[in-house]
Amino acid sequence: MKTVIPSELTSVQLQTIMQTAVSPRPIALASTVDQDGNHNLSPFSFFNMFSTVPPILIFSPSRRVRDNTTKHTLENVLEIPEVVIGTVNFPIVQQISLASTEYETGVNEFIKSGLTMRDADLVKPKLIEECPVNFECKVLEVKSLGNQGGAGNLVICEVQKIHIREEYLNEAGNLDQQKLDMVARLGSNWYSRSNENSLFEVPKPLVTKGIGFDLLPDAIKYSKVFTGNDLGMLANVEVLPSGEYYSDENTHQDAQKLLLESNIEEAWKILIK
Repeated sequence: MKTVIPSELTSVQLQTIMQTAVSPRPIALASTVDQDGNHNLSPFSFFNMFSTVPPILIFSPSRRVRDNTTKHTLENVLEIPEVVIGTVNFPIVQQISLASTEYETGVNEFIKSGLTMRDADLVKPKLIEECPVNFECKVLEVKSLGNQGGAGNLVICEVQKIHIREEYLNEAGNLDQQKLDMVARLGSNWYSRSNENSLFEVPKPLVTKGIGFDLLPDAIKYSKVFTGNDLGMLANVEVLPSGEYYSDENTHQDAQKLLLESNIEEAWKILIK
C-alpha cells in the first residue's frame, strides 16, 4: 500500500489526492450579498449536512491554493451573515461550472451563468430559481482552519426556510431521488451523476440486526465466487437459514445473480441443500 505524509507534499499534490479520494461530494451553490448590495453566486463541493434538529449545513470556501487569496463568498458572509444554498442537478451543471469563474468584485454570477434571481423570504441573498432545492440560511459561525493557501473556512449555516421545485416531488409529495438527477464533484474536472442508471438501494440494518460475517457458514464465507458485497448482503439477515449449504461454484454463481438483483431471500434458498 502506498503511503504519503501530507506535510511532505505540495499543496497542489495534496489537494489532488484528497479531492479525488474524498468523492463524490455534493455541491452547494452559495448565493451571498455584500454590504453594498452586490450579489454573488459560487459553487462549493466542500459541503454537507451535519444536523437535522437544528437543521445545519456547512460549506467551506477555502483560501486559494495558488495565491492564498480569499473568495468573495467568504468575504460576503463575514459582512452579511446570511446565505442561500441551492442544490445542483444535471440540468444546470454547466451553468454552475460557469458560476465558478473568478469574476471581479461586483460582477453578478447570476447574470454570467444565466441563472435566475428570486427574492428570498427571510434573508437578503437571492434564491436560485433553477435549483431543485433552496435553503435560506442564517450563518451561525465562520471558523477559519488556517491562514495558508488551501485552508478551509467552515461556514456553519442554520436553515430557516426550504423551497422545493414541485417537479422533483413524487406522488406522495416527497423528493424523488431519481427525478432529482443530482450531480457531485470528483477529482480534477470530473463529476458524477445520480440518475436511474447509477442509483441502487442498500437495505440498512437499523431496526433489524444482521447476523454479520462471523456467523456465515464456512461454505459461504470462504467462497471463491462471492465478493465482499455479496457476503454483506447474505449477512444482513436476522436469522441464519437452517440446513446444509452448497459449496460448489456453480450454485454460488446462481446465487450471486440473485444478489445482483437484491433478491437475498431467493439467494439463500438456492444455497441450502
